[in-house]
Amino acid sequence: MIRFLVPALLLPMSVFADPVTIVAVEATPSGDSWRFDVTLEHPDTGWDHYADGWEVLAEDGTSLGLRVLHHPHENEQPFTRSLSGVVIPEGASRVQIRARCNVDGWGEPIVFDLPVS
Repeated sequence: MIRFLVPALLLPMSVFADPVTIVAVEATPSGDSWRFDVTLEHPDTGWDHYADGWEVLAEDGTSLGLRVLHHPHENEQPFTRSLSGVVIPEGASRVQIRARCNVDGWGEPIVFDLPVS
């Protein structure tokens, strides 16, 4: 049985890491653009490992806006940050949101249906 455990110990630690979780998304139209309020949760441990951003993507994967998080939030979980001025392609009814951590990189995007205005 030990020979099966040893290979598992050689896997990178990121395999066992907790990804950034997108807890909630709100989108509000503002003229020709949108404001996004995204709530994230991640076991930030300090500057060495923290959620460092989230992004709004078109359905085809084109980046529409990036919110960089400039510091860890180890004492504020979950936390919400906003991004204004996101221009959504004409006729789009949904976008993707993905989050990133400075160690593990980008997580899988979620699909978000834009509210009907």
